[in-house]
Parts: sequence; structure tokens; C-alpha cells
Amino acid sequence: MNVCSRWIYAMLLIGLSTACGMQSTAEVLPPTSSESTALTIAAAADLTPAFIEIGRLFEEQTGIKVDFNMGSTGQLAQQIERGAPFDLFYAANQSFIEDLDAQGLVIPDTMEVYAQGRITLWTRADSPLRPQQIEDLAQPQYARIAIANPEHAPYGQAAKEALEKAGIWETVEPRLVFGENIAQTLTIADTGNVDVAIVALSLSVQGTGNWALIPAELHPENPLIQMAAAITGTRREAEARAFIDFVNGTTGHEIMKKYGFILPGEIITP
Repeated sequence: MNVCSRWIYAMLLIGLSTACGMQSTAEVLPPTSSESTALTIAAAADLTPAFIEIGRLFEEQTGIKVDFNMGSTGQLAQQIERGAPFDLFYAANQSFIEDLDAQGLVIPDTMEVYAQGRITLWTRADSPLRPQQIEDLAQPQYARIAIANPEHAPYGQAAKEALEKAGIWETVEPRLVFGENIAQTLTIADTGNVDVAIVALSLSVQGTGNWALIPAELHPENPLIQMAAAITGTRREAEARAFIDFVNGTTGHEIMKKYGFILPGEIITP
């Protein structure tokens, strides 16, 4: 297991990281102390490596402490609907932010697209398997295939759509193993429990595994256009707005681009 994947695996098991207060979101976290000055951000798991860097620089440059709660976008959205004490939400699909807006749960003028994600075919560096196109997964040597759970994870929804568009969903469905979020999906593959995984490009580029990009044209209904918004009622609205500006500023864009994200002005529309 490479260093970056070991970090993700540890984060998922332990539930926190020393980098910028990273936490898991298996359960709704208790409200933060009224004396806390930390900005609490719910963020899609595909953002983990990028937000480690962005969070550290944001704290250094602004003095504002940041606590990240990383997980599946759908599960995080459900927690917000139940009143979880988040100040800001970074979703992996803009539809979740728009749904929360329809319920009056986000501040409308903070809704902002910050990136577009991509999906890849990923195998371990020591694997003899090297799929180059999604149709390869129909071959019998790909006996176990990991994707994020399409019930609540946008990257899983994109993976399912791509498999359907390629005409192989019915063939591979019995072989599928679902991760609760896209980081856990990578961990399942990296620990050798499956032969291949469909994961986020942002996680693929950080490690030593082999990967091939899946064309965006294969998941046009789930283009992974990612949006953020501050949560209605937050007592840290100014800090939330500052973080949004930072991510969509020069420094944030440089880091997001390094991890394979497409920037707002360059979004692909299949």
C-alpha cells in the first residue's frame, strides 16, 4: 500500500487526521462548542488530498482554523437536512446543493461551482491487469469491481452511468463491491480486495497505482460538476465566504488543478 492510500485508509478507520482536523462522517457529529472558532466544512471524499493542502494554506494565511468532515456527498446532505452543525458544504454534484437550496438550508448567494471531477479505472501498481477502457471490465479476469455506492455517492452514480452507457452494466453488476464513498472505494482496491476500481481522478493521481481516464461522454447525466455553499444559520458566514473565495482563487485553483480537477471556466459539457 502506498503512503497516500495508507493515509486514506487510516483516516477512514480512525476517523481523523492530524492535517487540518480531518474527520470521518460515519455518524452525525455532535455540535461544536459555542466557544469554538473553527470553520466546520462538510466535503466530498474526492477532495481529501486537495483539501489537506488548501486547508493548511488557508489556516496559515488567514488564521482561521478549519475542521473537515469528509464523506459521501449524499450522506453529508442527509446530515445537513437533519441539522448537523456544518458551516459550509462542498458537494461532488451541484444537484445536492440545489436540493438543499430548495429547502432553504443554504445561503443562496454563496452557491458557487468550484470544480468538475473525472473518473478513472484504477488498479494496483503490482496488478497484472491494465484496463484501458471501461468495456474491458466485462472480461472474466475482472472478477471483483469496486465503485462508490450509487445510492448516495456522485462518483458512484457516474460510474454506474458509464457502465450502462458502455453496455456492460448487467454483465458486471454481480461482481460489484460498493464503497461508502470514493476514498473508501480506492482503499478497497488498494488493499487487494478487488481487481479494479472506478475512482476519482483526484485520488488516482496522488498514488502509484495504474489508471486510465474514463471519457466524460460516458456519464453525461452525472458530469460531476461540483458546487459549494454556506449552510443557513451558520455563525461563521464570513469565514465560510473567505474559504470559498480561497478555493476559487489563484492558490486554490493551482492545487485543484494539480489533483486533476477541471476548473470552473474549463468545465466539460458532454
